Order: sequence, then C-alpha cells, then structure tokens
Amino acid sequence: MAGCCGCCTALKPRYKRLVDNIFPVNPQDGLVKNNMDKLTFYAISSPEKLDRIGEYLAQRLSRDVHRHKMGFVFIAMDALDQLLFVCHSQSINLFVESFLKMVQKLLECDEPDLQILATSSFVKFANIEEDTPSYHRRYDFFVSKFSSMCHNSMENESQMKIRSAGLQGLQGVVRKTVSDDLQVNIWDPVHMDKIVPSLLYNMYTPEFMTVDLESPKDEEHPAYIAETVLRDLVCRASYGNIKTVLRPVLIHLDNHKLWVPNDFAAKVFKIILYSVQQQFGYVVTKMLITHLDKHTNSDRNVKYGIMDVLYQCVVISAGNSLGPSVPHVFNSLLRQLMNSLENKSQEPTQRNYERKFEECIVNTVGEFASNLPDYQKIENMMVIMRKFPACSSDDDIGSVTISLQYQMMLLKTLLMVATKYKTVTLGSAFPPEFLHPLLRMSLFDEPSMRITVQEILHTLIDRHNNSSRFRTV
Repeated sequence: MAGCCGCCTALKPRYKRLVDNIFPVNPQDGLVKNNMDKLTFYAISSPEKLDRIGEYLAQRLSRDVHRHKMGFVFIAMDALDQLLFVCHSQSINLFVESFLKMVQKLLECDEPDLQILATSSFVKFANIEEDTPSYHRRYDFFVSKFSSMCHNSMENESQMKIRSAGLQGLQGVVRKTVSDDLQVNIWDPVHMDKIVPSLLYNMYTPEFMTVDLESPKDEEHPAYIAETVLRDLVCRASYGNIKTVLRPVLIHLDNHKLWVPNDFAAKVFKIILYSVQQQFGYVVTKMLITHLDKHTNSDRNVKYGIMDVLYQCVVISAGNSLGPSVPHVFNSLLRQLMNSLENKSQEPTQRNYERKFEECIVNTVGEFASNLPDYQKIENMMVIMRKFPACSSDDDIGSVTISLQYQMMLLKTLLMVATKYKTVTLGSAFPPEFLHPLLRMSLFDEPSMRITVQEILHTLIDRHNNSSRFRTV
C-alpha cells in the first residue's frame, strides 16, 4: 500500500509535489522553509505555472477549512503571502484571483481567527505594487464584509480584534482601488455608504472624544484606526469625489442625532478639513451650508449645532473656505438669519438657542469676510445693505417694513465685516451706493441702531486706530 501511495505521488505534476512538500506532518512545526524556497524559485522560473499553484493551494485550503485543520490553513495563507510578495510576472493576475477566492472563503467562516487571518493577508496584498494592470477584479464582497466586521457586537475580547481587522481591510480596499482606473470605483455612493458610516461608528467612543487630535493615541484601538482610515480616504479624494465622502457623514450625523451636542460632529469635520486637499476646503463649508438649508424647519438646537460646526470649519480653513460662490454663501447665511427672526419661539430654552444661532451667523459672516480681498469685503457689505428696506424719502426713514430686530442683526453683521476691512482710500471704502443708505440709517429712531451705524462709519473712516481713544472722552 505504501509503495502504491509513493507511486501516486510520483505521478503528480511537479508544482503539486512542491506545494505538498511545504506542509509538515505536524502543523505546529510551521511552514517547511527549505521546501518553500524551492516552490518560490520554481514559481519565479516558471511564471506560467503560477495560476496552477494558486488553484492547487486554494483546493488544499478549502479542504483543510472543511476538515477544521486550522494549522494547515495558516500555513497555506503564509505560503500565499510569500508568493504574492515575490512574484510580479505577467501571470500574477490569475494567481491573485485564486488568492482572493481563498481570502473570501476564510472571511465567510464564523471563526474570528480565520477572519482576522484573511484580513491580514488582504492588507499585505493591498500594500503590494503590481507591475501589470488588472482587469475585471471585483472588491464588492470585501467592502461589504469588512464593513460588517466593523459593526461586530460579540461580547468578548474578539470584538475589538474583529473591528480593527475590518477597518484595516477597508483601508486596504481603498489603497488598492483608489488610484487604479481599471479597478472598481470605490467612490461610488454604494461603497461610500458602507465605508464612511463604519468609520464613524467606531470613532464614536468615549476614548476618542477625550483625546485631542494632536495627542498620542493607542494605534491598536478601533477608534484611532478608523480615524486613520478616514484621513487616508479624505486626503485621496479629488474634487469630484469629496462630496461622496461628505454626504454619508452628514446623513450619519442626522440619523444618530449627533448635532446635539455637536462635539463629535465638530471633531469629525476638523479631521476632514485637516486632511482634505487644500484647494477643496471650500467644498466642505459649502456642503455644510447646503445641509443647514435643509434643516430650516428643524429644532433650534439642531440648527445651532450645525451652525456652530460651520463656524469652527470657517475658522480652521481660513482662506480655503471661500471658493467661487461667496455671494451665495452670504445670501444663504442672511436668509437663515431672517428666517430665525421671523419664526421666533416663545419658549425660553428654544429662544436661547435661537439667539446663539443668530450670533453664530454674525460671527461666521465675519470670519468669511476676514479671508476676502478688500474689494470683495465692500461688495459683501453692499449685499448686506440691500437686505434693508429701500428708503425713497425722509418719511420712509425708520419705517418698519421688516422687524427691528432683523435690522439690528444686519447692522451687527455689517459692523463685523467692516472691522475686517482695512481702509486705504475713503473713495474705495465709501462708494455712493453704499455710503448714502448708511447715512440715511443714522437717522433711525432706534438709538441702538444709530450707535451701531456710527460705529460702522468710525470703523471705516479710522485708518490709524484712533477710535478707541475717543471712546474714553
């Protein structure tokens, strides 16, 4: 019988004999190194055999998984990792197909150790630069599976390991596909709607919220792996793709009611702004403003939460928050201001949030204005001026066509922009279409409004910072 087995072994193709020889009698002994070197040399010398080697290894692995011989499964994956790392021939694509089938087979198992093993191999594969283009390679299963691993809820120590593995797997998929036009388009909403919420779900932890962005972190904790993956994803996004990342972020914050309090939302957007390519920073603020418009009829505290995050984003991104649509930004914010004042709540708590919301709008307009060139600051002061009722005669001065409170807030906004303007010549600071309405406003009946108008005039006239000295007279 023994002689018959030996005869059958001799009849096997050489690549099968070489594969069989890397497996020890006892799996605890690990991969047979000398025989693995022979298999590697054979694969390099005969690259046309790579696909057969991969197929045979896949058969052995499937058989060992079915028979629960886990030691041999680990040896097979170790051999695959080594062959992938060494071989870069034209035949590598067919071998990769076998490799991905084996990774998928292990990910479909219920054993956490096998899922972690498969993810580790996939991450190693993702870090390999392939010399040949790959066609028709699909990663849909891996996006779905790694995302589901990120939501693992096992109540034992395996939970953190599986979540961490899922996050690392998502990072591997992103790195493998983001720069290859022949791969699946990872920026499609169908993929982003799985990846982004998985990252945010793991980031929303007490440990993550209590550590500053610049502080040292536990790199093994899922929250910080998720943060790293989010940074990696955002920094690779082009202009056309950044919106597909931000959309699921906003939806996640809405669905899980994370605008009140908005600490987590603010931290997430800070990470995004610090990671996004500098020239695309304005897209982030523009999408936040659009999202605020969608919440026009939402609770006051939700609107304030979004507005506060927007203000913090404008402060961080400085000049990169402007972009080409500055008038649209100003008009949107002023429209929100008027809507808030026209729909005042009688409930004290809600009214308190409304006041915070209104003040935040004024401060945000001021921050936007501080990053504008001077000629645009004057233009935007004129935009604000047009929001006042037109006064055609002296009889119309102070007429209440819009609420007194709204006019007062507009003047505060005008003053905020004026403080950011550096007057060089009075002619450029006071074009007639701006100066005449401003002077007419100085005749309003309301004393506080007249004082604010005077402050605006003094701010623009004063080129040597003398205003503060006159206030003490």
